[in-house]
Amino acid sequence: MSTSKMMNGSLSEQANVKKKSKMPGVKITQYTEDIPPGCSTPDFDRKPIPLTIQEGKTATFKAIICGEPKAQVTWSRNKGDMNDGSKYKITYDKIMDEHMLQVISVTGEDADTYKCSASNLYGEALCFANLIVIEIGFKKKAKPKAQEAAHEDPTEFRKLLKKRSPKEEPSRQQKALDSKVWEVLLSADKKDYERICIEYGITDFRGMLKKLNQLKKEREEEQSKFVEAISNLKHIQVTNEGSAQFEIEMQLKDENSRILLYKDGQLIPYSEDMEMKHNLRKVGKKYIFSIRDLLPEDAGLYQVDVEEVNVFSTDLPSKFIPINFTSPMKEVHCKEREDAFFEVTLSHPLPKLVWMYKNQTLEAGDKYRFTVSEDGLTHRLIIKDVMPVDKGIYSVAAGIRSSSAWLMVENLGAHFVSGLMDVQARKGHSAELVCKLSSDQTEGMWFKDGVKLQSRDGLAIYNDGCNHKLILSNVQDSDAGKYRFEADGHKSESCVVVEDPPEIDADEMEKLSKQPVVVKAGQNAVIKVPFQGRAPMKASWYKDGDELAEDHRMHIEKGPNHSRLLIGKCQRKDSGDIKLKLKNDSGTAEVATKLIVLDKPLSPQGPVEVLESSASCIQIKWRPPKDDGGQPINSYTVERQQVGRNTWVKVGEVPGSTTTYTSDKVDHGKKYCFRIRAVNSEGVSDFLETEDITAGKKAFPGPPAPPKIVSASSKAIALSWGAPHNTGGSRIAGYAVEKRKKGSNLWTSVSNEPLKEKKCVITDIVEGSQYEFRVAAVNESGMGEFSVPSNYVIARDPMRPPSKVKDLKVTGSSYSSLSLSWAKPDVDEGDEAKGYFVEVKPANSITWLSCNSAPVSLTSYTIKGLKSMEMYFVRVTPVNDGGRGEPQELDNYVIAMPPPVRPHFLQDASFKSFMVVKEGSTIRVNIHFEGSPTPEVIWMKNNVPITKRATITNTDGLSQLLIPTSDRTDSGIYSIMIKNCFGQESMSLEIRVTDEPKPPGLVTMEEKVPGTVTVFWEPSPDEKYDNRLHYMVMKRDSFKLSWQTMADHIFNNKITATSIICGRQYYFRVYAKNDMGLSEPSESPAWSINKEKDKFTVKFPHYKQNDQRQAPRFSVGLKTHYVPLGYQCNMSCAVMGNPAPRVTWYRDNVSIMKNADYQTSNICGVCSLIITGVRPKDSGEYMAIAENSLGKAICTTRLIVVE
Repeated sequence: MSTSKMMNGSLSEQANVKKKSKMPGVKITQYTEDIPPGCSTPDFDRKPIPLTIQEGKTATFKAIICGEPKAQVTWSRNKGDMNDGSKYKITYDKIMDEHMLQVISVTGEDADTYKCSASNLYGEALCFANLIVIEIGFKKKAKPKAQEAAHEDPTEFRKLLKKRSPKEEPSRQQKALDSKVWEVLLSADKKDYERICIEYGITDFRGMLKKLNQLKKEREEEQSKFVEAISNLKHIQVTNEGSAQFEIEMQLKDENSRILLYKDGQLIPYSEDMEMKHNLRKVGKKYIFSIRDLLPEDAGLYQVDVEEVNVFSTDLPSKFIPINFTSPMKEVHCKEREDAFFEVTLSHPLPKLVWMYKNQTLEAGDKYRFTVSEDGLTHRLIIKDVMPVDKGIYSVAAGIRSSSAWLMVENLGAHFVSGLMDVQARKGHSAELVCKLSSDQTEGMWFKDGVKLQSRDGLAIYNDGCNHKLILSNVQDSDAGKYRFEADGHKSESCVVVEDPPEIDADEMEKLSKQPVVVKAGQNAVIKVPFQGRAPMKASWYKDGDELAEDHRMHIEKGPNHSRLLIGKCQRKDSGDIKLKLKNDSGTAEVATKLIVLDKPLSPQGPVEVLESSASCIQIKWRPPKDDGGQPINSYTVERQQVGRNTWVKVGEVPGSTTTYTSDKVDHGKKYCFRIRAVNSEGVSDFLETEDITAGKKAFPGPPAPPKIVSASSKAIALSWGAPHNTGGSRIAGYAVEKRKKGSNLWTSVSNEPLKEKKCVITDIVEGSQYEFRVAAVNESGMGEFSVPSNYVIARDPMRPPSKVKDLKVTGSSYSSLSLSWAKPDVDEGDEAKGYFVEVKPANSITWLSCNSAPVSLTSYTIKGLKSMEMYFVRVTPVNDGGRGEPQELDNYVIAMPPPVRPHFLQDASFKSFMVVKEGSTIRVNIHFEGSPTPEVIWMKNNVPITKRATITNTDGLSQLLIPTSDRTDSGIYSIMIKNCFGQESMSLEIRVTDEPKPPGLVTMEEKVPGTVTVFWEPSPDEKYDNRLHYMVMKRDSFKLSWQTMADHIFNNKITATSIICGRQYYFRVYAKNDMGLSEPSESPAWSINKEKDKFTVKFPHYKQNDQRQAPRFSVGLKTHYVPLGYQCNMSCAVMGNPAPRVTWYRDNVSIMKNADYQTSNICGVCSLIITGVRPKDSGEYMAIAENSLGKAICTTRLIVVE
């Protein structure tokens, strides 16, 4: 409420100001002249759009409002209120920032103009949107109130028979439509009805159609007096040449009939030889009207009349008339630094033109300004402060018209060829400002921040012909500012920005990077770095890439010219890369050094490895410390303790480069424990203690690695093997080797004594036999576990490599693979091959590439992964135990492609060579084919290359023709040709794009032969587009009400019906048919042949009148009723009698006709008694008595109320 009061107050105090919206069609009213910063009037980011919606659906208007403070949004309609909450729902979506109005289940009464208003403290924005409702079917009339009352009181039924619902008055909107709208609608296509209704504000669509159909019938009756037929009406169209034309096809009954042309009801003269403004040209049945040199006053409604009957009307809106330049642009001469003006005058008003310079659209601003006269005819372009660079051709566009002219600029004195540019200078360094004039005879002056400059220490001014320089030799902060150079009234400006980034002394940086900071553990480390640079300066310290933060040991001192890092009581973990990063507004700098903290080493690393544990000595081995404390390890001290005793004895010391120790003074069977310490210049590490080690305990070695066959012959086999990983704690004394024949379970030793070396040659073999071998290691404890047996080896001389393979050939190929086959090599020149290697070599390479990593045993192979259409050389190499044989190459190179195939199509029986497509649908044709190499695919339409409307997609073996949205121009013969170097093949198919045909024209009939009738009809408008269109005629007579097909597949426009029976009326329907279906019928008027008949006289016989009176009697009696308490009870019976009897109802012999609790009725002899809610007292005997002058009848029943 406070907002509305404030707004009303402001409206009363100041006049409203109209403001232009960024959204067309929005009206903005500004309440105040001055709006505080950050505030604004409301406006629409998205306005509601007009809606055309079907009856019964929900209409939704959406709007997005901007403005500060937030606007209050209201909705209203032009006619009527919106108080019904169930009908109108107004919501606001906070997420989408949308204001919505929903009209639920729209009816014809909801068609109206709706208004959306947004207002705040500073203004109001208004927007309007129309709602058009399309009514479907017949609307049920509301029941009159009297009829509703009759349902409540059946006794009023007879009164309703005398009442009639009053005729509905025509809608107010329908009365308001002027004759121009109807003239336009009478000649318009059905598809344009909705557009015309929106343009003229017609919302009662159904009412418009009803009246339009009535007017059409009246118009056709009038036209039939002078015109045989009218077709192909083309409304007025405007051409690029500034003329307009419209045309009709009509056949006159009298060729001498006058044809009149009217504009807005005024008769217009015209010529037939194109000499006047309005002209008529006749071509056959076609009448073409044209209007030359269109002007704004040519807009209006044009009508063509034959005699005094209108046959066609078309509207020429003023917005369709091209704009002309009555005064085009003219060349402008302007002096430099002055303002230039271009001006044009239009033939009729236009609010805005498009101005361009060098093909770039100009925008209003500091340089350009646009003005428009109040009448909208004169437009002006103002170019401010013209410079030589503004010289050139300027143009203006108004619709399809344009005009252009030169702007010539006259130079005054020297001007800048190149101006000053902004400079970023580093403090303490030099900076240079340079500009160039067009003349070397011009002197200039330098200014800084408006103060004239002269040469002085640190500032030098030079003039070298056309070049002018200002040099600052030692830039300081005071040199920053705006510099300007002036000459002959011209000036150029630039800014000097002084940068003072952080800077660290180069010697200090080199010292820190080369000399690390070294401290001992527990001491303090201090790193101080001096620097220079503009404040404020941010200094950050990092260790190993992580930024350091202050704590109880870490302190960071930040001074104006230095930064210091202090680490108290250094630990070994503080060692690392230390970096300082400096940053200010001008840049960054950084310096890095190393911090080394010296300390005693960590203990040696375990576990301790026992190299030997015998009765005479124990040998152990360890690993160096993980951290040597920053100093090299000088030595290791070793202590020993016999298990069971408390004392440790130092038994030795070894150099820092040695990590093994042997203790030879041990007692057999005793257990010992050792401690090892590392020693550097900073101290002694903690000890590493071993497990208990027993001197002389038996420990057998582990198995060696399986023996390998070094060589084999018929007389000897050579072996080798590796030492075991587990030696059993003592040295390996030798190895025992055993052999076994294949198929035997007995292992035999090859020597009586252990072998010292890890190899041997076995000669005790039988030629041709297969052997396997195993090895066991021997130490002081004895022989250990045997190794895994070796592979079987045959005692025979080495095999010969196989010879070349035979019959190498290509058995198949594709674009990525080759299939090969060959025969095994002969065994005369070499031994049998165990496998084969396949290799390829591209034609442009010298390297053979192996296709298989392991030999293949088959005599065929497929090479994959080849490049399409590349040339390859191929060879196959056999291999066996004797090595590789000689390779066998193909005689010639091979191309990676399928075998040559002549192109041919693969269409099956389902493919159709004739295709019918509905206009607007998608055309998709898939053609399958085969060919090698891949054939070239060429599509043609009517022997002409396919246009860009069709998309051709070719893949492997498939070509697709695709037209997303077809029209009739796509009809034709499409042919496809596929060809390669081995041949070509083509095929064709016919595609017909059509639609459901339009109905034929006027149907007329003529009796040429007695007993027959010839039916004529005007052709369908689609007949000239579709040569397959034909007609079907159906017939019906007044005797038979069903329609029968009279003839089909008629390709002319008439047919003769025979066997016409006199006295019957005949009706005919003519349908147009094509491949898409059947049109709506064109129906003929009734046709009959009248035959004069003889006069027929009827003599009515005289009958004796019967007495129709009778006493009352009940034809249907009453039934007993059992009714629950509170329910309704209906009693009914049927009574007959003449005259109509009077019926009286009784309960327990007491009349109830005047009791308000009972409702009685007597409709056509059906008597009813209704008790709306029975009560216990309603139980009893009921009786109906019917009486007339001839007697009476009684009918009884009983009502029992069930509780």
